[in-house]
Amino acid sequence: MSDLSLYRNIGIFAHVDAGKTTTTERILKLTGKIHKTGEVHDGAATTDFMEQEQERGITIQSAATTCFWKDHRLNIIDTPGHVDFTVEVYRSLKVLDGGVGVFCGSGGVEPQSETNWRYANESEVSRIIFVNKLDRIGADFLRVVDQVENVLGANPLVMVLPIGREEDFIGVVDLLSREAHTWPDPGNPEKFEIGEIPADMVDQVEEWREKLIEMAVEQDDELMEAYLDGNEPSMDDIKHCIREGTRKLDFFPTYCGSAFKDKGIQLILDAVVDYLPTPTEVDPQPLTDEEGEPTGEVATVSTEEPLRALAFKIMDDRFGALTFIRVYSGILNRGDTILNSFTGKTERVGRMVEMHANDRNELEGAQAGDIIAIVGMKNVQTGHTLCDPKHPCTLEAMVFPDPVISIAVAPKDKGGAEKMGIAIGKMIAEDPSFHVETDEDSGETILKGMGELHLDVKVDILKRTYGVELAVGEPQVAYRETITEAVEDSYTHKKQSGGSGQFGKIDYRIKPGEPGTGFAFTSSVVGGNVPKEFFPAIEKGFGSMMNEGVVAGFPVLDVEVELYDGGFHAVDSSAIAFELAAKGAFRQSMPKAGAQLIEPIMKVDVFTPDDHVGDVIGDLNRRRGMIKDQDAGATGVRIKADVPLSEMFGYIGHLRTMTSGRGQFSMEFSHYLPCPSSVADTVIEQVKERKAKG
Repeated sequence: MSDLSLYRNIGIFAHVDAGKTTTTERILKLTGKIHKTGEVHDGAATTDFMEQEQERGITIQSAATTCFWKDHRLNIIDTPGHVDFTVEVYRSLKVLDGGVGVFCGSGGVEPQSETNWRYANESEVSRIIFVNKLDRIGADFLRVVDQVENVLGANPLVMVLPIGREEDFIGVVDLLSREAHTWPDPGNPEKFEIGEIPADMVDQVEEWREKLIEMAVEQDDELMEAYLDGNEPSMDDIKHCIREGTRKLDFFPTYCGSAFKDKGIQLILDAVVDYLPTPTEVDPQPLTDEEGEPTGEVATVSTEEPLRALAFKIMDDRFGALTFIRVYSGILNRGDTILNSFTGKTERVGRMVEMHANDRNELEGAQAGDIIAIVGMKNVQTGHTLCDPKHPCTLEAMVFPDPVISIAVAPKDKGGAEKMGIAIGKMIAEDPSFHVETDEDSGETILKGMGELHLDVKVDILKRTYGVELAVGEPQVAYRETITEAVEDSYTHKKQSGGSGQFGKIDYRIKPGEPGTGFAFTSSVVGGNVPKEFFPAIEKGFGSMMNEGVVAGFPVLDVEVELYDGGFHAVDSSAIAFELAAKGAFRQSMPKAGAQLIEPIMKVDVFTPDDHVGDVIGDLNRRRGMIKDQDAGATGVRIKADVPLSEMFGYIGHLRTMTSGRGQFSMEFSHYLPCPSSVADTVIEQVKERKAKG
């Protein structure tokens, strides 16, 4: 059995272009996993193995690999930075024990960094911070440290200070050991020198070292008292405190370097081993019942416990379907029969493999703490629990965001329809944020995703990986409907057609709910005018109608229904009668309650050079944007705004034209707001036209 104290399950996450994949490449080179470093800009990075990743120079799907450093086993997941692929980050964080947050030395805390940081906080993942690209113009380590504190609300624990700035950056000072690490030969990360601190940095090093120790010893009252009395703790004691504080998320050890120039990566690997938790040191995963409610039990990480594993990613590659799993407890061997607690079906484990990007090593067994892939599992989806058939259990499920954008697609030739159906089935299993449905009126296939790039990549995969040529329609916005007024109403469903009839009378109030609450049903009936056994049917009736509103047929959000009275018939009343009464009540009352169209508003974050700020703000205003904030940095200005999604299609092209190719932006869904009447009228007209064509 492997010693779990020597395991580190870590993820590397950051904003687009902060250098995650390059950092991963350097780690693999240093640990001897690869012998030639692949560069992202050449399309040769080990973990970016999809054609689409190599061409675009971005990471699209998370990739797993395993390497060793100082006798410790590191299971590493390299995640995407682009906001359209956030789901990959979320599900990776769900199964990791620790992470490395990479920030760009000049860009600092960028929009996607905030989203990823929030996900990591929700998943309670311990992190160390690596401020990368310190050799770039405008790079400033302490400015990024300040942003981590103020923008992310986190406590960075500064562990090193940079020697030199921008192109003169040559290495770092390790504050704990008071040693200078310099890399004189770029491209040769193993060759570095340890020497004296530069004379002009001695005072600064002592100042930051004192801050480091003060923050660390707060983890231990005895050490703190001794330190206040003038006794500096031993190196082992300080490291123990740092490890404890990192595990409890009280602070985040912060390093810096340049991954591309091979500077500072050894210290990151040492920090992963020294400060990030082992699988047994993190809070165990909670177990839930079939409805997803916590049972109070947990999956303790131990080889002595029954098998419990979570499928966190499905991938289809040239060898067949791969199910990535994190084993939380127990032991799994080849040939074992395991239970999928979601489907209630058992499956036999055929081949198990350890992944290295898209290569693999065959395994005979795995144990608690391992991240592996199983080949050829059937009916397993992301978030399913795999467990010992004698000890069924369900691990806390994953929750994925709803898509906000859709496009209509159709195969260009008849033979493509079947191929497209099979391919889309595999793609849905791989990516839970990608949805597909068929428009009943037009018969079109509708692909739904998190953004233009997300859908663009999906169409590209269908074309190149599966050979399906598609005709692609214009992007469509995921509009929704809601109500603006409270209404008190009554509805009676009566039907008499020989034999027993149907009767159900309900008195109810419909009112707007809090934003983001969806549909809520309550009952305040007293006196038994509507028997309790019919309440679920009434709730089901109203709930089923929320899928199609009365304005333009879009799903309805944020509506509260309260049943306060009604009537029933001893013979003719039934659950179906009350369900039909609720459906009729919905159709009757929604128009009275001021039903209206609402549109998705995106949180947009634009970076522009100083001389184009006016143009960018003017353009966002024309797109009905609300400017929220401006933040001037060393190399340009970040503008934060709330903008309707419908106004943002094709924005990257406009932004590049306005800023001579130097502007960047990212956006993610924020909330829904009412559409202006002119926009609503246009959308309703388009829906009518589509239905007329269909």
